[in-house]
Amino acid sequence: MTVIAVVDYDMGNLHSACKGLTQAGVEPIVTDSAKEIDRADAVVLPGVGSFDPAIRQLRDRGLEAPIKRAIAQGKPFLGICLGLQLLFDSSAEGVEPGLGIVAGTVRAFVPEPGIAVPHMGWNQLALTQPNSLLWEGIDRDPWVYFVHSYYVAPADPAMVAATTTHGSQTVTAAIQGAALDSGCANVMAVQFHPEKSAGSGLRLLANFAANVRSRVAC
Repeated sequence: MTVIAVVDYDMGNLHSACKGLTQAGVEPIVTDSAKEIDRADAVVLPGVGSFDPAIRQLRDRGLEAPIKRAIAQGKPFLGICLGLQLLFDSSAEGVEPGLGIVAGTVRAFVPEPGIAVPHMGWNQLALTQPNSLLWEGIDRDPWVYFVHSYYVAPADPAMVAATTTHGSQTVTAAIQGAALDSGCANVMAVQFHPEKSAGSGLRLLANFAANVRSRVAC
């Protein structure tokens, strides 16, 4: 059975993501154990909340090293919401350094009249990597569910797999690419919540699970 480690650091509801992965035919294990992360075939980092408390929790539990190790080994990795933002160098939401797995920063939305922050609700994606395995079998302009006040800005635009808009601002909604020294595009992460995004979100989790099962050579 394919095993996916869902990292537990007390930042968000892990069980919704686990349910979607189970439906996709893989075995998610909720864990804060470095050994279990090392043994897993893939890693999922979900998260809801603030940047600084989250990164402190990861470091206090000794989870930074196994996450980086899994990515460097080429294991498929999926970040969800805050789990996307933690991959970056720093965030406007706090002062703590991020994991530094993806070069870039996390930025706050610029206030606009009539535009609510947090950005919450259904928004349409524009796929900038339409051939990404994330989108296989998904409509070209899918609607997905967001809840966030900050967004990521990768230093390398080629990492951006999808964008969305909030008011006049176009922001990164998903990334895929190589990070650290893995040498392959095993790092995938989304700002939206796939577990709350109906058919498109469940298909994305199924696509990730299929990639883990196949362990496509990089």
